[in-house]
Amino acid sequence: MVIVMRFQFSKTLVALGLLTAVGIPAWAQIDLSGSWAARNHEDSEDKFAGPSPVDYTGLPINEAARARALSYSSSQLSEPERVCLFYPPYYLMMGPFGMKMWNETDPLTGTTIAWKIGGWEDRAPTTIWMDDRPHPSKNAPHERSGFTTGVWEGNILTAYTTHIKAGYIRRNGAPGSDEATVTAHYLRHGDLLTVTMLVEDPIYLTEPLYRTRTFQLEAAPIAAMGPPCIPGDEGIKKSVVPHYLPSKNPFVNELTEQLHIPMEAVMGGAETMYPDFRKKIKDKYTPIEKCVHDCGGPGAGPGGRGGNGP
Repeated sequence: MVIVMRFQFSKTLVALGLLTAVGIPAWAQIDLSGSWAARNHEDSEDKFAGPSPVDYTGLPINEAARARALSYSSSQLSEPERVCLFYPPYYLMMGPFGMKMWNETDPLTGTTIAWKIGGWEDRAPTTIWMDDRPHPSKNAPHERSGFTTGVWEGNILTAYTTHIKAGYIRRNGAPGSDEATVTAHYLRHGDLLTVTMLVEDPIYLTEPLYRTRTFQLEAAPIAAMGPPCIPGDEGIKKSVVPHYLPSKNPFVNELTEQLHIPMEAVMGGAETMYPDFRKKIKDKYTPIEKCVHDCGGPGAGPGGRGGNGP
């Protein structure tokens, strides 16, 4: 009788232990650490040489964002105070570089308290806090890296970022505000890491902006931070901020003249994100005879520019 009771009691403890284990989320489901090289198979214009000065296709921007973007001159980046300007955290999806990722552990328990993503010359490092700490007050200072917390959803690390300083969602001046938030998903499958980001901005975007990117595990180490950026004199006059007045941007018709892209596509908007938009403009688009700009394919330069692709 005693032996039977002990056996039943042991089974009950095992069952309770299994239920408890299922109910408690694991601190880490999969290892994301390593040097991840960027595989820029999509949106290459964003990730290498950069987009055309006026190209807002695929961006759900509103009129305020469009007006501000059209006033932007890339010469602003030559101002001493802007030479080392950091981009927002979502520049991870638009810049040309790979990333270094590692975890920080609690020295007593060994649990992961944060995941770290190294920075570049123009993007601050990111810390994804995994210890259930709350986000700061909405009135707290905003940082270039923002404030990020993360949770595991199965084998997917989901991170949520707030408190981001205003910046750009595309490197041609399409703006992002300091009220923007980012939801990111990090999914590893073998030696590949897929990152999906959702950017929401109540000031400049009418709909969420989605971006995806693939990284591949690299044997050669990637530095946790790029070399220091040193401001210098690039010939911009003091007390002058390069800009374009309304209706004076000289690049407005560039894509229309060179690639025959209709103006309503160039100017962006939520409609330009969806496949049906191609049906709307198909009668307005006439393919060019020979591609001489933004061609991609064999022989193209680092940004997919040049070459004689189709």
